[in-house]
Amino acid sequence: MSQEIDPKTLDLLQRVTDARCDDPFAVLGPHKVGRNRFVTTFDPGAVRMDALIDGKAHSLEPLEPLPGIFRGKVPGDKPYSLRGSSADGTTWQVEDAYRFGPVLGQIDEYLLGEGTHRSLWKCLGAHVREHEGVQGTSFAVWAPNARRVSVVGDFNLWDGRRHVMRRRGSTGVWEIFIPALGEGTVYKYEIVGAHGVMMPLKADPVGFGSQHPPANASVVRDIGGYGWSDTGWMGTRAQANSREAPISVYEVHLGSWRRKEGGRPISYVEAADELVAYVSDMGFTHIEFMPLSEYPFDGSWGYQPVGMFAPTVRHGPPHEFRDLVNAAHNAGLGVILDWVPGHFPSDEHGLGQFDGTALYEHGDPREGFHQDWNTLIYNYGRREVANYLTANALYWLDEYHVDGLRVDAVASMLYRDYSRKDGEWVPNKDGGRENYEAISMLQQMNTITYGECPGIMTIAEESTSFPKVSRPVFDGGLGFGFKWNMGWMNDTLNYISKDPIYRKHHHHQMTFGLHYAFSENFVLPISHDEVVHGKGSMLQRMPGNEWEKFANLRAYYGFMWGHPGKKLLFMGLEFAQPEEWNHDIQIDWDAAARPAHKGIQNLVRDLNRLYASVPALHVKDVDPEGFQWIEANDAEASVYAWIRRGHPGDPEVAVICNLTPAEHPAYRIGLPSEGTWREALNTDAGLYGGGDRGNMGAVTAEAVPSHGQAASATVVLPPLSTLFLIRD
Repeated sequence: MSQEIDPKTLDLLQRVTDARCDDPFAVLGPHKVGRNRFVTTFDPGAVRMDALIDGKAHSLEPLEPLPGIFRGKVPGDKPYSLRGSSADGTTWQVEDAYRFGPVLGQIDEYLLGEGTHRSLWKCLGAHVREHEGVQGTSFAVWAPNARRVSVVGDFNLWDGRRHVMRRRGSTGVWEIFIPALGEGTVYKYEIVGAHGVMMPLKADPVGFGSQHPPANASVVRDIGGYGWSDTGWMGTRAQANSREAPISVYEVHLGSWRRKEGGRPISYVEAADELVAYVSDMGFTHIEFMPLSEYPFDGSWGYQPVGMFAPTVRHGPPHEFRDLVNAAHNAGLGVILDWVPGHFPSDEHGLGQFDGTALYEHGDPREGFHQDWNTLIYNYGRREVANYLTANALYWLDEYHVDGLRVDAVASMLYRDYSRKDGEWVPNKDGGRENYEAISMLQQMNTITYGECPGIMTIAEESTSFPKVSRPVFDGGLGFGFKWNMGWMNDTLNYISKDPIYRKHHHHQMTFGLHYAFSENFVLPISHDEVVHGKGSMLQRMPGNEWEKFANLRAYYGFMWGHPGKKLLFMGLEFAQPEEWNHDIQIDWDAAARPAHKGIQNLVRDLNRLYASVPALHVKDVDPEGFQWIEANDAEASVYAWIRRGHPGDPEVAVICNLTPAEHPAYRIGLPSEGTWREALNTDAGLYGGGDRGNMGAVTAEAVPSHGQAASATVVLPPLSTLFLIRD
């Protein structure tokens, strides 16, 4: 029979058996020779092979001397299946993957090649589908410099010769449809790299599921067909995410919020019940999850992701994560997901040297390696990589109805010399330090996500003074909706951790933030980063005896909720967890039941409710018209006082802080108007663990000017306290 096959075909078949063929569809499957159809197949475990049509067997003969190659004439044009037999008499029947045409269409090819495929996940990755009348799974992966790419798994004995993929023109994409595979199939890609070297088996860069760590293969997940019931929320969330909304975020590391029997992490389904109910009761408006895209190392807390399109299986499969989002929305809560486009780990199954070249990362370590984190940096200037990241952002917003993305470590992306010494970085084309390519990618991501997903928000964790982070792209900004105020956080935490006797010397650490408070749309973050790596818990950072520690923390939270800016608090901080956060165990719920801790929890709940219910405390959070100092310079008494204003007609709020342990029993404070000012909240209330000192529910302002205001009142300022007075 070998005399009937041309030498080129024989050479390709030889390359099939040697696992060197990059074009198996050219020789395997059905091919016409004249008016006859011949079927060629490769199965190294078979001694006999038949093609079956309508139950009739057509023998395929072994092609000597090529082990595992069978070929024969198969009449007609009807689809066929294959029946193989092994030497021990075992038989099996399968559909021939090489009789199916491509899944990707010309539009996909065009957009992939152009790097503008906004729905990238709908063509790349593994998709359970019916193709040419047969159920199975299609696989597609970008590996432009590979010499061969195969899908491997238990279904083919992890043998890279059995399911070699087809190239799709100049796109660099390889694809194949494998019949009979479906939900739960474990797989990886076997890649012969650009230099002919076999790469470590790679997980799917656009895989929707993964094995439980430390196993790291991808898992086929059918992510279609979820029955959302959050239409009401999705239609109105733009208001909940707006600059004028009361946004108070509860930051959660789901793996350590609660642990269940045997110490296992809470599941998405359990969190849909327990976490959502708790956050709702506490008055927060949004839940922010530390990264939930799949990651190999627990100690990274998710900030070194490998599976950018896979919700971590630590808490359940993808639909169960949707259950959690759906439940949050039905409870009126927004969901924010930490998103990490700044770097990725160098684990061998990940993106690094994916096709034997620096494909996703820069080849030059001065551009492509993070010294701080031992991770790799995306090559933002490569259009396919920028497309991969922007499409990933859209994926979470679209497929999982996530309401916002908080983008991690933006500063590390913006500057080429981030955490590098002279000579360790490559300047931009103009000789400067700004990373133009990363800036462009972030602008593109924000423009596309806000355009495609109405009502969402993006938030930058950006620790420098880079201009216009939360300003529109058309105005020269990065296009984020909000930015974390890291300067405010550092200054105020430094101040509040000092012994009150020294605070008068550092008085303006608490006021300095108002010099730039409205330059961006700020979120005030007390995040996980403030209670790790030996920093201690928030309670441990407070000075004084036990009562003073709690009072300091209560006063600080009052200062924070009265200050312009949206709010963010890490889990456990709402009840003053005694110890530093440990990701390996749940937060200290036993402590939450003790009176002093319960008092802090009551306070945070009431601060959230006051913040949400009083327009003056939130509608102008990012507008200088909503703030006016009453007293910013009384360093000797460590007193701060200011007015918060909303829209015309909204009652004004006076916020007054006494950050010494001494009571000021008759402190005259200026107020905008005379009359009754209700004491809406006092952090020294007994309900919060305080001494119940205050103003008997209200103060009366007289027509006595003070502090530049038309009226004033004599106010009792309890030690280490914050008061909220509302014009009645």
